Amino acid sequence: MSSIELTPSQKKILRALTNLHKESEDAIKGEDIAEQVDRNPGTIRNQMQSLKALQLVEGVPGPKGGYKPTAAAFEALEIQQMDDPASVPIEHEGEPITDVIVEEIDLSSVHHPELCRAEIHLQGAISGIHEDDAVTVGPTPLSKLLIDGRVDGKDDTNNILILRIEDMVAPAEEAAH
Repeated sequence: MSSIELTPSQKKILRALTNLHKESEDAIKGEDIAEQVDRNPGTIRNQMQSLKALQLVEGVPGPKGGYKPTAAAFEALEIQQMDDPASVPIEHEGEPITDVIVEEIDLSSVHHPELCRAEIHLQGAISGIHEDDAVTVGPTPLSKLLIDGRVDGKDDTNNILILRIEDMVAPAEEAAH
């Protein structure tokens, strides 16, 4: 658990930085982060100063410069960095999303099928996914869980999609005799 308390704005900016950095592995320009979080580039520069002071971000000087997240940034956002994570497919409106990692699936209200929701914790940009869009997650590596649903809500700060479950299947294994 991270001991650094970030404001929602800092969290959103840091999340955008880690998502953009994951895609390119290069230093990320403040303008690109500003565009991602719909803020003014000046606001991003100011926030980056405080994130640098917290040692969550390092500045990269020069024409190809910008910002890079430190290992502490991933820790502060509770993002698990794995060399070779198991791949869990995710589709948006029937199209595979390749630059997103499914990190965790939480099910709520399972005892009440009409209210059952799935919280899908992701690494990567989810800005193109909107309320009521169709999303399919799975099959997961071990249980082969497959969830079909519609986006009921979205938490951009923590990169979570909340799905209204329309169908959920986890095939039972054949018993070994």
